[in-house]
Amino acid sequence: MRGSAHRLAERHRGSLSWLRVGWRGTSCARGVGSPHSHSDPQPTTTRDDVPVLHVVFFEPRIPGNTGSAIRMSATTGATLHLIEPLGFDLSEAKLRRAGLDYHDLADVRIHADLDAAKTALPDSRVFAFTTQATTRYTDVDYVDGDVLLFGPEPTGLPPEVLTDPWVTEQLRIPMLPSRRSMNLSNAAAIATHEAWRQLGFPGGV
Repeated sequence: MRGSAHRLAERHRGSLSWLRVGWRGTSCARGVGSPHSHSDPQPTTTRDDVPVLHVVFFEPRIPGNTGSAIRMSATTGATLHLIEPLGFDLSEAKLRRAGLDYHDLADVRIHADLDAAKTALPDSRVFAFTTQATTRYTDVDYVDGDVLLFGPEPTGLPPEVLTDPWVTEQLRIPMLPSRRSMNLSNAAAIATHEAWRQLGFPGGV
């Protein structure tokens, strides 16, 4: 599964003409050779120094969930990071449909692996979301530049990621008993909006 997903992502790494990412009010095609083709460290603030949050999907597999996250990124100002290998083609119709017409408004960055994402976000606090955690996501005081890290469907973040020194703390979203997990895009939206609320909904209307 991992090998085939990696080959799929590699084959379509350059076919991203529909996906655009912005930085400080600019926009550029996301593809090989574009400003965000590589995981270079970036400032933690974006347009007009408005605080920004980072949502990171580790090896996502379902295109519709990532498409919904792209739309969420566009509407909250959060930067969406996707860590390869991906379990889908970035030009898939399901991903584009879920994102509707928000792709031009979202800041989306793709990283070749976890180490590349760590290099791009060297100074951020990283909160890994898992059903195994005991601390609730509402018990954290979020700040500008925080990273919200989510694992793939349906397994979640693997142990080696959860225990990586890069992770500041593990968080959980409360659910009723005997429920396995929450939809990835829903979980990301819940956490992002709570962090954004704590920051005062900067840039929101």
